[in-house]
Amino acid sequence: MALPDVTVVVAVHNTMPYLTACLDSLVGQSLAPGRLEVVAVDDGSTDGGGELLDEYAARHPGLFTVVHQADSGGPAGPANRGMQLARGRYVLFLGADHRLGEEALERLVTAADAWGSDVVVPKQAGVNGRPVPQGIFHADAESVDFTDSALAWALADTKLFRLDLLRRHRLRRDERLKVFSDQPFTLEACLRAARVSVLASYDCYFPVPREDRSDLTERAGVLDRLRGITALQQVAAELARPGEESDAIRVRGFGRDVPRLLQDGFLLLADDMQERVCVEVARLIERFGAREVYHRLPVAERVRLELACAVRPEALRHQIRYEAAHGDPPVVVDGRRRFAGYPAFRDARLGLPDALFLLPEEDSGAAVAQAAPRLDLARQLWRGLVPEQLRRGLRRHPAWRRLADSVNGGRE
Repeated sequence: MALPDVTVVVAVHNTMPYLTACLDSLVGQSLAPGRLEVVAVDDGSTDGGGELLDEYAARHPGLFTVVHQADSGGPAGPANRGMQLARGRYVLFLGADHRLGEEALERLVTAADAWGSDVVVPKQAGVNGRPVPQGIFHADAESVDFTDSALAWALADTKLFRLDLLRRHRLRRDERLKVFSDQPFTLEACLRAARVSVLASYDCYFPVPREDRSDLTERAGVLDRLRGITALQQVAAELARPGEESDAIRVRGFGRDVPRLLQDGFLLLADDMQERVCVEVARLIERFGAREVYHRLPVAERVRLELACAVRPEALRHQIRYEAAHGDPPVVVDGRRRFAGYPAFRDARLGLPDALFLLPEEDSGAAVAQAAPRLDLARQLWRGLVPEQLRRGLRRHPAWRRLADSVNGGRE
């Protein structure tokens, strides 16, 4: 019996009603019969998804292999199980709430065979307003790497992998990771691949946003996310070439993944958890040399990272609120240098270096202020170091009202 060209692995856990469209997109593939198999792993679904898989398997004999297992607590386990059962030359992982374009698999296999690819990145198209990063999809590319493309920003497992590559290097997802287990897996596959290609000329993959935002990533806790980010950076530390390749992956981690945890969601955490997050972020920064790529990060991200690294959750909260309320800060001119005038700039109590706030020339054309002296106590008070509840009481006192007027024109 001839082996299929491609195995599609679908890990299923409570994805109704989206699962129906996912399965229909597999049944409707243009790839000739016998060239495709689907391994669907029902990971303890309680919404009827397991029964639906059985119905499709009965309706389309020879196409679906269905495995039922107890809830493993995350997508890594069922993805590993499906990969173990794969028989195709290639394997593609498809989210059970996503779908494929009709010609996706045929085009991906054809491209991989023509180019000799170990990994092919298929073009994704947003659905129902879901944004999809398009940086890597500007054109078909026979060969890309981390130094000449946006590959570092496209590390989900929604790719075509040569099965021999995965088995030769014994690649598996870390089942201890509740979220982001696909990203270290995908990164290692890309770093070990002889060739990574991009198919951008056809909309292959349609990630469908859930209206109830109930997917596991949306519900994951901040510490689970940090564990996944750590695992990704560890793969890079072990396998990426020093220099541009390593830097590209660190820029992705410390320019997006970690700073995302230091935004509005941080304000909702309990005080002890905020401190814990700061401590964990500090460990990440030190362990993976994040400061070596700070010059490639936006100033706001650098400032939040360093406030976390200093374990100053109160100042970090103020920075987050300032960004939400004001957007870009004024530009402070000091000689020939220009700085982002965030409240933490030259705050003696924080002691952050000026270089952290230094703007590149192309980013310094906003509103300009004169060189800023180190903040005196009055300015520190009115920039948030006095708790809001106390400040509300102080506002009613005439002396403090005059002080506020002298500091900021009566505005806070």
